[in-house]
Order: sequence, then C-alpha cells, then structure tokens
Amino acid sequence: MAHLEKILVYPIKSLDGTAVESAAIVENGGLEWDRRYAIVDSSGEYVTGKREQVIHRLQAEFDLEQEVVTVGEYDGDGKRHTSVDRRTFHLKDDRDALASWLTAFFDRPVELVRDDEGGFPDDEDASGPTVIGTTTLEAVASWYEGIDAAELRRRLRPNLEVGDVPAFWEDRLYDRPGRVVPFEIGSASLRGVNPCQRCVVPTRHPDTGEPTPGFRETFVDRRRATLPPWAHETQFDHYFRLMVNTRVPESTWGESIAVGDPVMIESPESA
Repeated sequence: MAHLEKILVYPIKSLDGTAVESAAIVENGGLEWDRRYAIVDSSGEYVTGKREQVIHRLQAEFDLEQEVVTVGEYDGDGKRHTSVDRRTFHLKDDRDALASWLTAFFDRPVELVRDDEGGFPDDEDASGPTVIGTTTLEAVASWYEGIDAAELRRRLRPNLEVGDVPAFWEDRLYDRPGRVVPFEIGSASLRGVNPCQRCVVPTRHPDTGEPTPGFRETFVDRRRATLPPWAHETQFDHYFRLMVNTRVPESTWGESIAVGDPVMIESPESA
C-alpha cells in the first residue's frame, strides 16, 4: 500500500535537508521547518543554488530539537571538510553570528531572514510540500553512471517520498492544466498541481557544484521515453520536469503527517 516513506525539510533555503519522522503543516501549506530561514544579499535577493554555484560547498547539519545548525565546507572532492572553522550556531539566538559566518563564506554581505508562517517556498503558487516516489528516484538514478538514489535525492530536494509504489507513480498526482488531484496522507488533505520544473541545481554535484556533463540532455531524453501513460502530457512544455508541486487547503493547516501514513488518491477536480 502506498505510504509516506520519508519526510525531508530544508530549514535554510538552498542548504542541506534533514529527515524528520513527522511534520506539522503550517500556514501557506508548507511543512514546519521547511525553508523557515533564507539567506538574502544586500539587495534583498535570495542567495540560492540557482544563482550561487559555491553554495553547493556549504555543508549544513541540523538538530531541530535543539534548534541548531553546524556549518562547514566540503572540500574539492566532495568530502566533508575537517576545517577548524566548522561552527555550530543556534538558529534563533545566534542568527547574527551565523550571518557573519555566511558573509565570510560568500565573501559579500548577507543576512539570514526568518518566516514562521509558511517560510520561503520555491513555488509561491503551489507552496505545499513536493512529492516523489522512492522507486522514481531509483529509476532516474539508473539513467546515470555513478549516481545513486541517495545522491539524486540531494540533487532534487523533495519533501515527501512515497514508498511501495511503481516508478513515476507521482505522475498520477496531477491532471490537465486547470485541474488538481486531491490526495490524502493520513488525515491531511493535499492537492497535486503539476510536475515540478527543474532548474540548474540538479545538474550539479551536490557537494562540489561541478556540472555533470550531459545531465539535462540525458534526463530530457529518458523522461520523454519513459513518461507513463497516466501522465498528462499537456503539462509538459518540456521534459525537464520531475516531482509534483502541491497546494494544501486552509482546512488542513495545523494537521500533521508522519512516516508510515497511508497515501490515498482521489478523483481530479477543478482547481
């Protein structure tokens, strides 16, 4: 039976994720702790992997119970750096000190901003958690030599991973444009909107930022060739799309989801 296999949140936008056993759905439909913080530059622009290749070398490990992050740098081979500059900060109490450390890392002034009511989602129109099947990660990783499902997960950065489903099962979670697919995770109700448009980030090694030759071209060719019959091709203006964006009805805000919860798909409806 389809069930929630893994929950991942990314407490600081564009930095490493961390797995949790359960998560509350907050205002805006996002997950508690997901993109709660963001790094912004002096002009107020997000500092993200789309604009800053060096951000891939920034290592972050979170202890959400203690509300701390340990930051460091990956070396040029993608291995964890053992520099004495590896530091631990309380995300609330040490926010200014963390911003100073990040300023030194990026070699330009940055700030760390916070939003507890929905965070800083990548897609403000479909601001719910992103969804993908575990078998999909395994299938797509097999398209590449030297990339496994764990690395692909870090490249794609999903929130919710569904187990005990066939590859590309998540393509059932959207319909033609203008319609959504309701589905339930435990007692929480979500709406699948569309297949997620990928940016440059998945084409790079997650620890070094180095581009993987031919990543996008291979992806587009194989995605087109393996698109399942239940996928609505009208959603594909191009084939560099994978994972599903969602919205969460306001009636579900405050509900919690947990690893092991069953996942049930309902009939499509008008958006």
